[in-house]
Amino acid sequence: MSSVPGTTHAKSLLFGPFRLLPAQSLLLENDKPVRIGSRGLHILIALVAGAGQLVSKDELIAVAWPNTTVDEANLRVHVAGLRKLLGDGQAGARYIVNEVGRGYRFIAPVVLADEQKPSVVSPVPSESRHNLPALHARMVGRSDIVAALVDQLQRRQFITIVGPGGIGKTTVAVAVAEQLSASYGGEIRFVDLAPLGDPLLVTSALASALGFGIRSQNPIPDLVAFLHDKRMLLVLDSCEHVLDAVATLAEEILKGAPSVHILATSREPLRTRRESVQRLAPLGVPEATNNLSAAEAMTFPAIQLFVERAAANLERFEISDADAPIVADICRRLDGIALAVELAAGRVDTFGVRGVAALLDDRFRLLTRGPRATLPRHQTLSAALDWSYEVLAETERVTFRRLAIFTGGFTFEAASAVIAGTDIGPSDVIDHLANLVAKSLVAANVSGANVHYRLLDTTRAYALQKLTAANELEVFAGRHAEYYRGLFDHAEAEREKQPAAEWLGVYGYQIDNVRSALDWAFSPRGNAALGVDLTLAAAPLWTHLSLNAECRSRVETALAIVGPGAVEGGRREMQLFAALGGALLYTIGAGSEMAEAWAKVLTIAEKVGDIDYQLRALWGLWVVKINSGEYRPALAFAQKFSDVAVTSADAADPLIADRIMGFSLYFLGDQVGARLHTERMLKNYVAPNNRLHIIRYQFDQSVMAHITLAGILWLQGFPDQAMRMTEGTVDDAAAIDHPISLTYTLAQVACPIALYTGNLPAAERFVKLLLDRAARHTKDLWTPWGLCFRGVLLIKQGDLRGGAKVLEAALGELPDNAFHMRYIPFLGELADGLGHAGETAKGLTVIDKAINQSDRTEERWCIAELLRIKGAIALTGHQAVVVAEEYFHASLDWARRQNVLAWELRTATSLAKLWNDQGRTGDAIELLAPIYNRFTEGFETADLKTARSLLNDLARI
Repeated sequence: MSSVPGTTHAKSLLFGPFRLLPAQSLLLENDKPVRIGSRGLHILIALVAGAGQLVSKDELIAVAWPNTTVDEANLRVHVAGLRKLLGDGQAGARYIVNEVGRGYRFIAPVVLADEQKPSVVSPVPSESRHNLPALHARMVGRSDIVAALVDQLQRRQFITIVGPGGIGKTTVAVAVAEQLSASYGGEIRFVDLAPLGDPLLVTSALASALGFGIRSQNPIPDLVAFLHDKRMLLVLDSCEHVLDAVATLAEEILKGAPSVHILATSREPLRTRRESVQRLAPLGVPEATNNLSAAEAMTFPAIQLFVERAAANLERFEISDADAPIVADICRRLDGIALAVELAAGRVDTFGVRGVAALLDDRFRLLTRGPRATLPRHQTLSAALDWSYEVLAETERVTFRRLAIFTGGFTFEAASAVIAGTDIGPSDVIDHLANLVAKSLVAANVSGANVHYRLLDTTRAYALQKLTAANELEVFAGRHAEYYRGLFDHAEAEREKQPAAEWLGVYGYQIDNVRSALDWAFSPRGNAALGVDLTLAAAPLWTHLSLNAECRSRVETALAIVGPGAVEGGRREMQLFAALGGALLYTIGAGSEMAEAWAKVLTIAEKVGDIDYQLRALWGLWVVKINSGEYRPALAFAQKFSDVAVTSADAADPLIADRIMGFSLYFLGDQVGARLHTERMLKNYVAPNNRLHIIRYQFDQSVMAHITLAGILWLQGFPDQAMRMTEGTVDDAAAIDHPISLTYTLAQVACPIALYTGNLPAAERFVKLLLDRAARHTKDLWTPWGLCFRGVLLIKQGDLRGGAKVLEAALGELPDNAFHMRYIPFLGELADGLGHAGETAKGLTVIDKAINQSDRTEERWCIAELLRIKGAIALTGHQAVVVAEEYFHASLDWARRQNVLAWELRTATSLAKLWNDQGRTGDAIELLAPIYNRFTEGFETADLKTARSLLNDLARI
């Protein structure tokens, strides 16, 4: 076996944060002793001494088991333990690699250092002075809480670490004790109370750990006398099933032995006078997202733990960007419970990351292989929960398993209504619920106005098994669905009078219960009619939360139950089709399916005389036309909406008619009329505090009107006002916490106005935010828009070919029937970029497509710019000057007729440059100067700076 040259017992070996002292049989991490078994230490010394070179299996076995024949599996277990201890695979650190069939190699750089003087660190206390169990693996994600407990234990005499099974209480307690070992002179005793079946044995267990012989019927006074003058830390582990006995013993010790401190672990507090409680939270996990990178994922403790444990079992395991969201989802579904995460990571070598994710629903069969060195109750998730379940009173067990019917959060009122029965009265539920919270089987969120409870997902899965085994699942699933139908029937009435934030605070978190209730109702064992009623009652919730794809799926299921005669039905069918129509807009876009849904709503609404739903239907049909690029028919629907709105009891409805009239006129190129309608709406409109208009018309109406007005202001030559209104509208859309309104604001006004004004930093910020929001909500619909804007931004930044490539690809991804309002301007930007890049023929093809579509749809708001772009591209072709000048004049004519000063300035600048090149400097100044002088603001925006620079150049000629 080779070795590091010059290695002697007088040397220390440095690698990573570690220092290995072979002569002292000591391993240090950041100058703190690391507890490591003797065989593991001998293997490590051999590997580090031969750093960089292969050390055979036989050599390592001979070092760790001299003169003994052992199976090779023993070596693999100890090497795996070493990897865990060193953090091999965590944050990119690699130490030991396996060469299959041959041996192992230590690959980290090793530095030799002379030990000139004795180490200043405290040696590891001898086994005779403490009996702490060796941690089977490196602790992850708990350094802050360990440090806090180390500090607190020096000031407080008794602390209990409380948390659910498997969360890591024992690991934290042992880590705290190890760090305090020197403070107590090594006088630490660990007492595992889990095996005790009789509370009377608690005192005996402690006495045994202390080496104290019991000689009386009442041993506590003698034990206290023994401890009276000692400075010692007692670690009492797993107290939950012998609480009273531990509490009594602890109180007596604390009174009679002032220098003895107690650190306990339990699933519920001991409730003694001197006790301080430290609840242990789950390991941190990221929120749900598809954009999580591996580097970002590794900042979360639960994922760090998963990766480290997976790497210990699977050589060279590393998390990739593709796997990061999957691993995050696994850890999130396991609630950051350390034991569950470790067990899941331990199956990666068998199933892979995606396989573990797919099998997670059957988690109690999947999570069954823990490290053999751990306590039996921690070797499987099921065993850990069995331990908690068995110590419950029978009525608590019944309550616990029935609470599994709730998915996500629930209130005390919900629990009382659903789970009470002949064996448990409603008044008993509160006591049982409080006890289950205390025992860490139910989590309580007391941060808001209303207390919410929930079972962690892993705990709930276990409880569901118990509920099924008791043949109670179907009964309580039905009661659960009935309760939530009633709750959301009541929510509909509350929505009319409650502020939106308050309403969502009460009902928003119930979405998971609605989902599970509908899953049961529409199952073969469920109640389909109940499911239809609940779908209708919950439809406003999906809209509030912008969960349109889910809304569409649920409503389509309900409509399939109602049957093909739904169009001839009454209010229930009308409401279902309305919910479907709204959801279709943000899933497949404003096409024939959406038009058909709203037409059915209109038919039924007119038949039953419902003005509200007539307006919703007319709005939906207007949206279909506006988003399909049929602006003249859209204006007709807006007018019909206006005619019906004057008969509405809601004074805001005629103002909403103004808004959609203004929006229609904007695209038709009538900016004067558009501004008149839009400003009238904003002057008189007061948004209801219950977001009722978001439910009816999908968007916040004030935000939508400001979007239109900001665009008009820019076109009419007020770029500073337009940009201020844009920033304010983005802030308003974000403040109302309605994701679709924010996404629409970014796409319709924020990105375009920032690009038009040349504010590229703001444009970059808005484009990034749009793509981020798109990834979270209706990705297929909004992501192509965001990529289109990214392409335009690249062109504006000077990357003509790269930007054109991104923009062209994104245009090909735009849904055929979704939001045509920006399609023509994107074509114009693409053509302009191609022209500047020298691709004249392709640029002309693209701009002709845009102009032809403008003629066909009457989308005239940007026709002046399209003609300017064609003139600019034509300058590079045959008879370029004559043709270009014709297009520039045509552009100016449109701009003046529409009173759009922004386009007029751009075209005048292009034509003035052309005339200057022809030697017509005076004509150029006469054209451009009056147009520039009509501006009263925006002089630092891109177009005005370009025009001013040209005028200055012309004046010097």
